[in-house]
Amino acid sequence: MRSPRATTRRRLPRDVVVLGWVSYLADVSGEMIYPLMPIFLVGVLGASATTLGGIEGAAALLVACATVWAGFTSDRRRRRTPFVRIGYGLPVVGKTMMALAVGWPMVLAGRLVDRLGKGLRTSPRDALIADAAGPDIRGRAFGFHRAMDTAGALVGVLLAAGLLWWLTGSPLESETAPHTVGSGRAIRVVFGVAAGLGLLSFALTWAVRERERPSPRGTPTPAAAPTGLLGMPGSYWRAVGPLLVFALANSSDLFLVLRARDVGLSAWAVVLAYAVFNLTYAAASAPAGALSDRLGRWRIILLGWIVYAGVYVGFAVTGPAGVWPLFALYGVYMAMTEGVGRALISDHAPAAARGAGLGLYTVMSGVVSLLASVMAGVLWDRVGPAAVFVAGAGLAGLAVLIAHIRRPGHAP
Repeated sequence: MRSPRATTRRRLPRDVVVLGWVSYLADVSGEMIYPLMPIFLVGVLGASATTLGGIEGAAALLVACATVWAGFTSDRRRRRTPFVRIGYGLPVVGKTMMALAVGWPMVLAGRLVDRLGKGLRTSPRDALIADAAGPDIRGRAFGFHRAMDTAGALVGVLLAAGLLWWLTGSPLESETAPHTVGSGRAIRVVFGVAAGLGLLSFALTWAVRERERPSPRGTPTPAAAPTGLLGMPGSYWRAVGPLLVFALANSSDLFLVLRARDVGLSAWAVVLAYAVFNLTYAAASAPAGALSDRLGRWRIILLGWIVYAGVYVGFAVTGPAGVWPLFALYGVYMAMTEGVGRALISDHAPAAARGAGLGLYTVMSGVVSLLASVMAGVLWDRVGPAAVFVAGAGLAGLAVLIAHIRRPGHAP
């Protein structure tokens, strides 16, 4: 006989399950391409590290701006599915452009189209999940979606590594001429397969149904009107300051991939090392979340930043063998800090302007990410790869110091 709890446990709504599979396929597609981007740009097309940084920085800024715009616009128009469909369709076009690229400008265009899609879909998709799942299962619905995201990311990286190994037969260590025409063609094949999987993801979005939502009633209360700079209180800016300093240290993850290639790993081994990052990130996320409940948000963020600084120092001096544990530790850092910054912003933004506070932070962090990635590229080209990681570690240490001095109140 089943317990009452088992019999009353609700199944996840159909749209939540469909969106989970949409995100799974999209993440498989995206993660097949992401770790190969620096190898393709720098090794095959001959672009500079500065160009790589500019492309990734511009992509991060575009995602930030598009996310804010899509969230507000989909709320105002009371329509989610058009944003979701366009958001999953554009990356198919972008990945196809990258597969056919003969120079970095076409990669830039493809990358921006791809990232525009991500920015357009994220907020409306999350709103669709929240609309479909009642309050009693909403946490489980988002947990399922996150699990599908994580699984897709890991499968995508492993699939890319397997395809490269099959197409090139490269050993774990690269040969003296690592960037060959053959490896370039193999990367284009991987990009093409990724575009095909993205097309499947886009096709699935047509199975998602828009739900009718009641019109908001009444008028917003004038109470709790925000005050201070740009309508945000001082505690908000004391939280934002250290986060933006750290964002300046946190250039694109593709520089880690480029460094792994630089110290001697073959293309498919680099992708496999990136899979180690995804694996530890997934494994450490739940324990890190539990730890943050006990220690508080600021403490877990500071601990994560210290791990980050140590990883960056390691990448400055590592050889081929050191890449693997460093990527594993980088996954631990990501698990400790991912999303906690936005939770901090939510804590310190006025309740009447929480969406505006999150949107403002998203745009500011996008601008700083652009600066960080361009600076990293310039340092790589003009000083050397190690300088990128020494500078990143130093700025992360500065962020820890500023946060320790200026953090608002006690960790919630």
